[in-house]
Amino acid sequence: MENSDNSIDPESYHSKKLDSSNETAEGYACSADEVNDSPVEEVRLTVPITDDPTLPCLTFRTWVLGILSCITLAFLNQFFGYRQSPLSLTSVSAQIVVLPIGKLMAASLPKKTLKIPATSWSFSLNPGPFNLKEHVLITIFANSGSNSVYAVNIVTIVKAFYGGQLHPLAALLLAQSTQMLGYGWAGIFRKFLVDSPYMWWPSNLVQVSLFRALHEVEIRPRGGVTRLQFFLIVLISSFAYYIVPNYLFPSITALSFMCWIWKDSITAQQIGSGLNGLGLGSFALDWSTAASFLGSPLATPGFAIINIVASFFIVAYIVIPVAYWTNAYEARRFPLVSADVFDANGGLYNVSRVLNYTTFEFNQQGYDDYSKINLSIFFVLCYGLSFATLAATLSHVALFYGREIWQQAKASLKHQFEDVHTRLMKKNYDPVPQWWFYTLLILVIGLAMVACEGFGKQLQLPYWGILLAMSLALLFTLPVGVITATTNLQPGLNVITELIIGFIYPGKPLANVAFKTYGYTSMAQAIMFLSDFKLGHYMKIPPKSMFLVQLVGTVIASSVYFGTAWWLLYSIENICHPSLLPEGSPWTCPEDRVFYSASIIWGVVGPLRIFGRLGHYAKINYFFLIGILAPVPVWLLSRHFPEKKWIKFINMPILIGGAGAIPAAKAVNYWCWGSVGIFFNLFVYRRFKGWWARHNYVLSAGLDAGVAFMAILTYFTLEVKDIDGIKWWGSGIDDHCPLAHCPTVPGIEVEGCPVLH
Repeated sequence: MENSDNSIDPESYHSKKLDSSNETAEGYACSADEVNDSPVEEVRLTVPITDDPTLPCLTFRTWVLGILSCITLAFLNQFFGYRQSPLSLTSVSAQIVVLPIGKLMAASLPKKTLKIPATSWSFSLNPGPFNLKEHVLITIFANSGSNSVYAVNIVTIVKAFYGGQLHPLAALLLAQSTQMLGYGWAGIFRKFLVDSPYMWWPSNLVQVSLFRALHEVEIRPRGGVTRLQFFLIVLISSFAYYIVPNYLFPSITALSFMCWIWKDSITAQQIGSGLNGLGLGSFALDWSTAASFLGSPLATPGFAIINIVASFFIVAYIVIPVAYWTNAYEARRFPLVSADVFDANGGLYNVSRVLNYTTFEFNQQGYDDYSKINLSIFFVLCYGLSFATLAATLSHVALFYGREIWQQAKASLKHQFEDVHTRLMKKNYDPVPQWWFYTLLILVIGLAMVACEGFGKQLQLPYWGILLAMSLALLFTLPVGVITATTNLQPGLNVITELIIGFIYPGKPLANVAFKTYGYTSMAQAIMFLSDFKLGHYMKIPPKSMFLVQLVGTVIASSVYFGTAWWLLYSIENICHPSLLPEGSPWTCPEDRVFYSASIIWGVVGPLRIFGRLGHYAKINYFFLIGILAPVPVWLLSRHFPEKKWIKFINMPILIGGAGAIPAAKAVNYWCWGSVGIFFNLFVYRRFKGWWARHNYVLSAGLDAGVAFMAILTYFTLEVKDIDGIKWWGSGIDDHCPLAHCPTVPGIEVEGCPVLH
């Protein structure tokens, strides 16, 4: 894998960089000598080095199809987000659907120019053939709609779990301000995370490959197929097959053979369950199982896959078994893998005994009379890994990228650290002025202050909390952006933000989740904006057009996500309460339940009583020290043995945090994701590089799109009408391991579990 990432050193790269005068005036294509001018091989194999700046971008078709795509994806993602099997529809779906519609509009709309009243502006309904740049901007609109609005989780837990009420305008301002804060951080760091050729954003190559397959005229090779034909074959196959795991045979999404053999053994089912255990030998015959939670394995670099798989195996098959069966932290009283919160007797924690629902504040007397917070051992370790991952991210980026970032900061005015794509963009288009980003940042900070300080201070978060959260986001955007741009994996700030505000401002759950949302979401949005800017960078889209589309898309998407959630919460009785819902009802809100549990841990009870001197898990804080120190040996080895290129592919933030998606993700997800990723991005990449370059990312897009289209069709034609599939053993959405969640300590009584003696 020596060629899979930074395959050209910065020093040699500078010596090879050609003068931009080699770019021709006609189309600004680059000479053949510049083919290797990108230091990342995957980019050289995927991204074209040509541009046509005369193509129209912000056309009538762009606005109409872009806004419709944004609204549709935002509605569907929030709609499916409350269901037992949340479906995340990516912009790839819209990317495919809008192409024939765009071409139809180009063929049928009149070429009439319309003037906007009271202005000098005008536009054409049909400026010519539907082109690639219009298609890219529509996809950027769709990206805004496909990224969930984290603040909606606050609205959900207040209404569905705590039984409270939020002022709708305060909730809407919260959603809008958290989503748009990221523009400020993106503006500050785009020089490092977009212009730099070493920040290559692997997931964007899937989009680039699909755009090329859909738009480029390609001659079918003898005995083969074009990329577009290949995509259509995969799309149709994926679409047809997904009726099986989605409707006819749901159990195929998690097959756990050990549970079928040892039906009465708690230990065997804990080891073998792919959903509620360690998943040894479990697998699935379902693309959505492989691609959910961890993203498409085909879009993740091979070295990152190895790091994550190694992390999962170390945690799941060494650390967790040792901790559980030695009964660390009374682990055997509770499930092996669970996101729930428990009391000392192994039952679910009764929050009503420790929370004053009138003031939404902690009830100390009720807590003293009840129980400390207890977590499953996997949940405890995941929090520890989150601490270590964030610390390792700062240390890793400082050691491995600190010099480059410093050199780039000094060289930014000298136009160094540029590849062919950066030079084309600078030659053909004006950049977005920095004051656009800063003006928007100031405006959004004002909206955030109104949301939190106004409306009777329902959100409990004071102004200084907003400023502190933004400071954390600003601190972490660059290091997290570097990890994401080079590995396709994004460490989150959700845990560290919960920890900080939990110590500073304990006993206030809404302040805790609001602080987390402002800190975590604004950074995550900045990463998304930067990723979209890089996609526009690869596809040669005018930066100002990108900025405008992103801004409008964010405002629309935030409003639609909020409106859809508000409608569902007030129209579906007992939503998010599985025990009160009708049998078979899908509205169980699994992801919101994790968010709710976190609000109890960090907001109601507070980290002092869990990870501090008053709690069970104070030693977990040593993970911060472990994370800071972990990248140092790897860095020293890479410096001492520079000829050993493989050492640099040991990425400690990913190796430490690779298993951190559990308990939301399950063991079966890791098994499937890792198997597919290793096969395609290591074996196929090395042995059949020509096939991989033509088809790998197109294959990923086709599989995603087929699953999404069939899921939508199944829901709106069958499930919404309560037309269920055949009732048989395989119709359940579990892995038939009913004992995997049971405790293994004598005397603990849990519903559905045998009592051991």
